[in-house]
Amino acid sequence: MSTAARPDLAELERQTLEEALASRGHQRFHARQIFRWIYRHGVTAPDAMTDLSRELRATLAEAFTISTPAIVERERSVDGTEKFLLRLADGQRIESVFIPDTPGMTFCISTQVGCAMACAFCLTGKMGLVRNLTAGEIVGQVRVLADALEMRGTRFNIVLMGMGEPLHNYDETMKALRILNDEHGFAVSPRRITLSTVGLLPALERLAHEALMPNLAISLHAPTDAQRGELVPLNKKYGIADIIEACRRFPLKRRSRITFEYVLLAGVNDSPDDARRLAKLLAGVKSKVNLIPLNAAPGIPFERPSDEAIDRFAQILADHHLTVSVRKSRGRDIRAACGQLIVEGQKRSPAQQLATLAFGN
Repeated sequence: MSTAARPDLAELERQTLEEALASRGHQRFHARQIFRWIYRHGVTAPDAMTDLSRELRATLAEAFTISTPAIVERERSVDGTEKFLLRLADGQRIESVFIPDTPGMTFCISTQVGCAMACAFCLTGKMGLVRNLTAGEIVGQVRVLADALEMRGTRFNIVLMGMGEPLHNYDETMKALRILNDEHGFAVSPRRITLSTVGLLPALERLAHEALMPNLAISLHAPTDAQRGELVPLNKKYGIADIIEACRRFPLKRRSRITFEYVLLAGVNDSPDDARRLAKLLAGVKSKVNLIPLNAAPGIPFERPSDEAIDRFAQILADHHLTVSVRKSRGRDIRAACGQLIVEGQKRSPAQQLATLAFGN
């Protein structure tokens, strides 16, 4: 059987795998066993799945394939953060990050090769959008990191804050979350997954009706449309008022809050007036604010504010009864911090270039 005709086990939700097995004359329950081998034990060779019959193992080897991203490079920061450069089956490359010593060990995962959002302070946006990742490639990053870090069986958090805009790749992102959540696989609770978005409004409203609901983080970065439009081109299409209103309607569990991420840029959005405007904007929203002092890098035309300016901004928010934290930068020395992920030299097709242009790049 040709490779092109063989379903990729990495791309299948368990129900789909059950149907694929049944169509080949095998019992559906074997899908649970296969999921456990792949996701709990890191076994991808059918011959090593020892609780399957010889006939089923032969079927898996002949009728299916399984793809896994390959580690090209692995760098370790002085603070213990690790960045992984991964090669996909078609040769495209992405970056994923492991952040230790957080309240729970955290995997920072990419959802696209590049990004179409073109945020002014983010290196990934300078790549433009090369292509979306498949669900298997998104989950594959977790598989690779769990193996490389010997964390199979260890609880960890997942943040969709790597390369790409998760809601711009909505269907594959949500499929990946369902695979990650499957009780016979990694069984990652939605409470341990955070999806970060700049606010693609139709997709955000669609997310509000999902059965599987990750934590939500909105990349806001400015309190007015004039400021945000200069930093986040998408704001010219979906303004702050509409995004905040969608957040007010977003279904939250009793103790849950929406995180608003705010990259602080010296002389741009870090003034006391900006802080007061932000506090007024978020009044009455079940929220917490995550302040992110800019991780400066060549190619980013902004500077990090002073510690005094950062503390003053945070204090004003706190004085207005907002829950606020200041993110500690991790992995800056290996360019693994927020906004610093970029893979140079990857080519976009004309159609991919148009997709990027449509979002203002």
